[in-house]
Amino acid sequence: MPRAEDKNNCLKAYRLLVRGTVQGVGFRPFIYRLATRLELKGYVKNVGQGVEIYLEGGSKCLQRFLQALKDDLPPLARMESLDWQEAEPEGRDKFIIDRTTSGKSFVFISPDIATCPECLKEIETPGERRYRYPFTNCTNCGPRYTIVSKLPYDRKSTTMAHFKMCPDCRHEYENPLDRRYHAQPVACPQCGPQLILLEARSRKPENKPLDSAIKLVKEGKILAVKGLGGFHLICDPFNLQAVQRLRKIKQRKVKPLALMARDIKAVSEHGFLRQAERNWLTSTRRPIVLLKKKKDIPGIAPEADTLGFMLPYTPLHHLLLKELRLIVATSSNRKDAPIIKDEAEIGSDLCDFILTHNREIAMRADDSVMSIVRSKPLFSRRARGFVPFPQKVPDSLKSKARILAVGGELKNTISIYKDGYVITSQFLGDLDDYENFGYFLETIRHFKSLFDFKPDLVISDLHPDFRSSSYARSLGLPHYLLQHHFAHVLAPMIEHQIPGGDRVLGISFDGYGYGDDGQAWGGEFLLSDYTGYKRYAHLDYLPLPGGDAAVREPWRMALSFLFKAFGRKYPRLKSLQLIPAGKQEAVIELIEKRMNTSLTSSAGRLFDAVSFLAGLAPEKIEFEAQAPARLEAAASFAAPTARTYSYLFLTDKLPYRLDFSPAIREITEELARGQAPGLIAIKFHNTLARAIVEVSLLARQEAGIDKIILAGGVFLNRILLEKAEYLLNKNGFKVWRPIYYSPGDESLSLGQIAYGLSLTAK
Repeated sequence: MPRAEDKNNCLKAYRLLVRGTVQGVGFRPFIYRLATRLELKGYVKNVGQGVEIYLEGGSKCLQRFLQALKDDLPPLARMESLDWQEAEPEGRDKFIIDRTTSGKSFVFISPDIATCPECLKEIETPGERRYRYPFTNCTNCGPRYTIVSKLPYDRKSTTMAHFKMCPDCRHEYENPLDRRYHAQPVACPQCGPQLILLEARSRKPENKPLDSAIKLVKEGKILAVKGLGGFHLICDPFNLQAVQRLRKIKQRKVKPLALMARDIKAVSEHGFLRQAERNWLTSTRRPIVLLKKKKDIPGIAPEADTLGFMLPYTPLHHLLLKELRLIVATSSNRKDAPIIKDEAEIGSDLCDFILTHNREIAMRADDSVMSIVRSKPLFSRRARGFVPFPQKVPDSLKSKARILAVGGELKNTISIYKDGYVITSQFLGDLDDYENFGYFLETIRHFKSLFDFKPDLVISDLHPDFRSSSYARSLGLPHYLLQHHFAHVLAPMIEHQIPGGDRVLGISFDGYGYGDDGQAWGGEFLLSDYTGYKRYAHLDYLPLPGGDAAVREPWRMALSFLFKAFGRKYPRLKSLQLIPAGKQEAVIELIEKRMNTSLTSSAGRLFDAVSFLAGLAPEKIEFEAQAPARLEAAASFAAPTARTYSYLFLTDKLPYRLDFSPAIREITEELARGQAPGLIAIKFHNTLARAIVEVSLLARQEAGIDKIILAGGVFLNRILLEKAEYLLNKNGFKVWRPIYYSPGDESLSLGQIAYGLSLTAK
């Protein structure tokens, strides 16, 4: 029977649907406690679209409930929308947490979250039933994205499904007042996953897995350790022999290795820490943060000016670091392949021992990597802790279409759009590797299952030979192709909610993208809105001798720039003496005859050339952007200067061109006089930043543009980004760049979605 109405607080009833990150984050127990405190009746339950709430009670209490719902969310919850309507009171006598209703789903799942202080205290306290238990978690922390196979988020839909809860865990799981209420990975030593230590060759199990693993690392052994999204290879960073062995295993001669530190104190001994960096290191996301070196560790990052640190983010990591304090923790993948998630993939060629466990990983995910520039993140890899973050789109772009974007070829991600939100995958790697292409397909299947997603159209890069583009063609859907650098520009536009119709000058600098004219673009100034672009300016074309060979061998681009600046009488600099005269002559002939040599406007290739001329780049690079990274490192250690080099700004016709031949001539003169590479490096960065501002000023004068987008992999360069952003702001421009996405090719799929929305938005 409905209760009698109080004339000052009449009986009301409402049905609410909350969308967002509201499953697996303690949202239902929060609603239960809130409703009970306010003496409201009804229920809360997970549904395919989010969380459904039915409430009845006095109207004033309902108003207080709605306010608290907005103000007091659990730490991991994120409410994207709240729809509600008045209902007829049913006369319920209590508030309950009801069973999940399945159905079509589009609910957001939390990323994996680092161990919370309460759980950490439990594993560190003797006598607690989870003392030293490596899989302790609650609704405020632990695995999420990497263990779930489908939504709604319930235990049966995770890799915890086959672990039957003991009575104590069951009591916590079913008690709405417990912080482990419906924590799907909840477990303890009696009923949950267990550690296993295996000798890599024989697969013989070792006793006392945790203690033995710690002892083995101290002895100089290399271990594969199973984390949330895959295995790390770990060793003692102060054991140079172990580090060199690990480098040989990884086929990584000089590329930096990541470090995991016990605490901030251990980090601060080796890296300079500002407050923003400290905040990100200790955040629940636990990314790797690149810090300027304070005290070097031989063999860890021999060419870089930074060290990459992260703090422990699982109980297992905390337990290991209690004894070890600092370890190398690099992804377990073989060269160019995806991170390994199953011990069956690990051979004795990778490690000495395997510290694993019997909780499966549903979806692999690498560690995220960022720098901090002007107090904001700059992602070089976005993965664990940040995926699957839902990106809202501007209202003017909302569409009923469901869109799949498959990104590019290198540093690939995929993105999907559905019901007003974009979800971008974790970093997937380079698709020219067969295993990474399998990872790409695996992730698309996972997204389709997880988010009940069936695309209406697909968008890929303009390049016809990318494997992602071939896959898009194979789907038999309406298929749109998008120019690479335009996609770079659109990604931060949608991230920062720039409205449809607004025009920007997109400055898109990277290594390579297929241009509308078939040439290799990479130093672009694009007048853009969501619907299209006009190429306003670019770095002047010059030959790319040998095509892809010029990317792997920076000396080829150095010769190309020298030939443009001097012709055949180019100076034989010290750096070129390493290259046999015959090889130099062969490349010059390629340039002259335009054999196997397209044209490029790439800013990345300009960095390669200057780095090699200054004696910083190797003859053949080990990893992408190695030459520019060396130039950036040299600049970071150089004494500050505002000096620049000369360049030509050619404005005889559109698109305008920037010719850096004068800078190349001045650099060679300075090198002949014995100028230090560091000063050359800092002057070069200053020059490029000045050129960016000069083009922007002309675009404002001619086209009325005062909004600037900085995008593309070249803007992973901290020095260039900081200088360009500062100078543009100083000249009155509004400047946006990626914050929660990478400026590199990882963001192409997000930009592709933006274009798809411009085609389909109503």
